[in-house]
Amino acid sequence: MEQFIREWGYLALFLYSFGGGFVGLVIAGILSATGDMNIFISIAVAGSSNFLGDTFLFYIAKKNKNYTKDILNKHRKKIALTRLLIRKYGWGSIILQKYIYGIKTLIPIIIALTNYSFYKFTIFNLIGTIIWALVIGYFAYYMGDTFLNIANEYKNYIIAGVLIFTGLIFYYLKLMSRKKEK
Repeated sequence: MEQFIREWGYLALFLYSFGGGFVGLVIAGILSATGDMNIFISIAVAGSSNFLGDTFLFYIAKKNKNYTKDILNKHRKKIALTRLLIRKYGWGSIILQKYIYGIKTLIPIIIALTNYSFYKFTIFNLIGTIIWALVIGYFAYYMGDTFLNIANEYKNYIIAGVLIFTGLIFYYLKLMSRKKEK
C-alpha cells in the first residue's frame, strides 16, 4: 500500500482536488504526518488542482451561460443560498466557498453568470486556494497522529457507522426511485 501511495498518491490527490479536495487534502496531510507523503508537495498539488478546477468551472459557465442556467434549475435552494452568500460577503464568498460543502462548486458557476471579472475571480480564487490548502493541509498534518489514534481506537464503531450510513443512502435512493415511478 505504501508503494502505491508513493507512486499514485499525488496523482489521485490532484484528480480529487480538481472538484473539491477537502477530504483528499486531509488524508494527504495525515499520510504526510506518517511519512508516506510530503506535506509541501501535497499542499502544492491539492492547491493547484483546486485552483484550476474552480477557474475551469468559472470559465466554462461564463462561456456557456444559457446551458449553465438550464442545468442549475434543479438546484434552486442551493443557488438561493449561494446568491445570499455572494451578496453578503462579495469577493469574500470566493474565499469562503472553499470550506462550504454542498455549494463549493456552485459559487464559481453562479459568479460566472454575473458580470464578474474573470481577472478578479482568478485573483481571489488564488488567494482563497492558498489559504485553504495551507490551513487544511497543515491542520491535518499536525493532527495526523491524533486522527490515527482515534481511528485506531474506534475503528469498529467507524466501520459500523460507515456501513449504516451506506445502508441508509441505499434505502433513501430506493424510496426516491419508488416515488418517481408512481
